[in-house]
Amino acid sequence: MSSKLEYLPELPENKSVGIGCIGAGFIMADCHLVAYRQAGFNPVAITSLSRTASQQVAVRHGIGKVYDSYTELLADPTVEVVDIAVPPDQQLTVIREAVRHKNIRGILAQKPLGMNFIEALEIVQCCEEAGIVLGVNQNMRYDQSVRACKDLLNRGLLGKPVFGSIDMRAIPHWTAWQAQMGWLTLRVMSIHHLDTFRYWFGDPQRVYCSVAQDPRTAAKFPHEDGLALYILEYENGLRASAWDDVWAGPDTENAEKDIYIKWRVEGLDGLAQGNIGWPHYPQAIPSTLDYTSTRIPGGWQRPRWPEVWFPDAFTGPMAQLLVALERGTDPEIGGRDNLRTMALVDACYLSAREHRAVALDEILH
Repeated sequence: MSSKLEYLPELPENKSVGIGCIGAGFIMADCHLVAYRQAGFNPVAITSLSRTASQQVAVRHGIGKVYDSYTELLADPTVEVVDIAVPPDQQLTVIREAVRHKNIRGILAQKPLGMNFIEALEIVQCCEEAGIVLGVNQNMRYDQSVRACKDLLNRGLLGKPVFGSIDMRAIPHWTAWQAQMGWLTLRVMSIHHLDTFRYWFGDPQRVYCSVAQDPRTAAKFPHEDGLALYILEYENGLRASAWDDVWAGPDTENAEKDIYIKWRVEGLDGLAQGNIGWPHYPQAIPSTLDYTSTRIPGGWQRPRWPEVWFPDAFTGPMAQLLVALERGTDPEIGGRDNLRTMALVDACYLSAREHRAVALDEILH
């Protein structure tokens, strides 16, 4: 068995498909478009609420067309795929318009896919009825350590999974639109971890979640889900757990810093653990993976790669959408699959409010 782990996304053969970009903020300018240019993809047009911002991003990334509105961009016949990077309360409106245009064949939507599961379901149904392929930008799946761990699981090198954990002690950059929504961590950061658990292990049977306000953010706006702790229970006995600590101590208040995201997967035949380099952005620190297996002699294996989550992992979500369009298949992170991640997030909210375990089926049905 080859010891080389598969961690990079599959790229499409045809990279010339015209991509229209809706949004010109940090995530588009510093992540999506940087990754797309590195991969050789073809962004042809951009729009946002600010033409000045759109123009600046267009110049920076060599995008030929700047539009004043997304309705104008969607009508451009050279735009076949739409990359939407707007707040979640605006995604449904944009997608309702996008599906009306016959030139649009694919949509890459941001996570969270709408404000809740019900809204995400409407987005998925809109795209399915229009025959448009929908992918979701759950980009943590394309962090190299996360993807390499999935390869270990696929090869059986860890054996039957017994326990998985993600321990986050980091201070995300919260966006201004969150202040209007009354929520913080579960739909923005925890959704990555919940989706990663689904990627590694499949759907849990139920989840128990406990939340508290983040003191730092509570001083700026009220929210219910700052610190988030949750346990996923699987029917086969597997347990997975995450601690999403966005307070992480008073390090912005001049105490010493201790920030990180660590993960660990234990199986009957092996153990894998890693560090995610993202909390140190803009410093480019690659994520790491160490693993050991009864099936591989020689102790700990420590492969290393040069890529980092931000921005390199953003190649993956667009690549898997373009590959799906090329082959007439479902994307790796299609809208229909992502509904189950959205349902798991909603289950966490319900669990925290009612102080009980919530089955995934309660939300799905």
